[in-house]
Amino acid sequence: MVKIRLKRMGTTKRPVYRLVVADSRSPRDGRFIESIGFYDPLPNPAVVSIDADRVQLWLRRGARPSDSARQLLVKEGILAARPFKITPRVETPEPAAAAAPVAVADKVDTDTADTADTADTADGVVDELVVEEPVAEAATGPAVAADTEAHAEPDASE
Repeated sequence: MVKIRLKRMGTTKRPVYRLVVADSRSPRDGRFIESIGFYDPLPNPAVVSIDADRVQLWLRRGARPSDSARQLLVKEGILAARPFKITPRVETPEPAAAAAPVAVADKVDTDTADTADTADTADGVVDELVVEEPVAEAATGPAVAADTEAHAEPDASE
């Protein structure tokens, strides 16, 4: 694959870069196919000189710019900026212990019931706890049996 990338030149602590077209397998400062530009980052403002026609030619031939080369080409107006993708925020599932509904015993202590209606989650959002009411069919005992007999329909034979 052919890449458009920066080749570091200059002396120690005085870098100067060439924008080159090179085989992706060759080393950073090694062999290249063609030099198509120059970049000196030290002066203020930085000096950039790029041959736009040669860049377009190599892009049409399938050359892929490196990230730093792409930034230079976008800054010079030779290449269009990549569209910024807005990815939707993915909600992470809550741990199983926090996601499970809280079962309520037959007799609820009123002091703890007032303080247990909300809980802080890790991200600071306050969620309401899910409280299940006991179902009459699931409950067993003499009070439930007497209650169901009292509300039973009278027999038509009596």
